Amino acid sequence: MTVGVAIDAANAVNQIDASVRLAGEAAEAGLGSVWFGQTFGADSPQLAALVGREVPDLHVGTSAIPVFGRHPLTVAGQALTAQAATHGRYHLGLALGTALLTERGFGIPYERPIRRLREFLTVVRQVTDTGTAEFHGELLTATTPVPARVPGAETRVPLLVAAMGPQALRASGELADGILPYLAGPRALAEHIVPAVTAAAESAGRPAPRIVAIVPGVVTDDVAAAREKAGEQLAFYEQFPSYARVIELSGGRRAVDIAAIGDESAVAAEVRRYRDAGATEVVFTTTDITGDADRRRTWELLGSTG
Repeated sequence: MTVGVAIDAANAVNQIDASVRLAGEAAEAGLGSVWFGQTFGADSPQLAALVGREVPDLHVGTSAIPVFGRHPLTVAGQALTAQAATHGRYHLGLALGTALLTERGFGIPYERPIRRLREFLTVVRQVTDTGTAEFHGELLTATTPVPARVPGAETRVPLLVAAMGPQALRASGELADGILPYLAGPRALAEHIVPAVTAAAESAGRPAPRIVAIVPGVVTDDVAAAREKAGEQLAFYEQFPSYARVIELSGGRRAVDIAAIGDESAVAAEVRRYRDAGATEVVFTTTDITGDADRRRTWELLGSTG
C-alpha cells in the first residue's frame, strides 16, 4: 500500500511555485504521490504535469475533475499531456460533482449524473487507450476526425472515480481502474464501498479496483484545536447528501468525525484501519489544519508507513 498527500496551495503568493515546493517536501518525507483537487481555480492536470516534471520521484494525480461542464475529449487530451510530461506517473480522477457547483457555476442542469459519468468514462478510456473515439450516447457525442494521440504518453492513464454511492460504484467497477472515496471511514469502506465496487469489477471481468482513500488528518499534540479547525474546514461537505450518507455509514455525525487527528501512534493506527478495510492506497489532506510544523510531522509519519 502506498501513501500520498493532497496539496492545496491556493492561498500562496504563487500557487504553482508553492505546489512544487510542497511536492518536493513530500518526496523528501518518503511519500509516494501528491494529488490536486479541481474547482474553478488552477487546472489540476496542468498543475500535476508541472509538479511531476519538477519532482520526478513522485506520482501525481487529479482528485477529481467533475464530469459536468467539460467534454471528455478535452479531459482526455489533458490527461495524455500530463502523462507524457510525467513519463507515465499521472493518474486521472473524475467526479460527479454537485448540483450546487454545477448549476451555479456553469449554469447547466445537474441531470442524470450516473449516465453522464458512464458516457464520460467510456470516451476518456477510448481516447487515452487508442487515441481515437467514436461514441454517440444519450448525453455525449465524441468522435475524432483527426487522431487524439500525444507522443510520449504510451503508459496507460489510470482512470479513477470519486465514487461512494451504489450506482457510481457500479459504474466505476465496470469502467474505471479504481475509486477515490473521500470522508469514507474504514467502516463504510469495509462494509459498503469496497464490496460494491469489487463485485462490479468482477462481474465485468475486470481486475480488482484500486481503492484510494482520501483522508483528512494531521499529527498534532493539540488535538482539540486541530479538531476545531478541521471541523470548520470540513463542514462544507455536510450539506451534500452523498457525503452525509457516507459519514453516517462510517459511524460519524459530522465530517470531522472521520478525520484522523492525534499523535503519531493514533494516526498510524488509523492508516492501518484503512488498509484493513480494503484501501490499496491512502492519501491524506493535511495542508492547512494546524500549520506547517504539524504538516511536516504528519508527512514524515506517513512517509514511514508507505
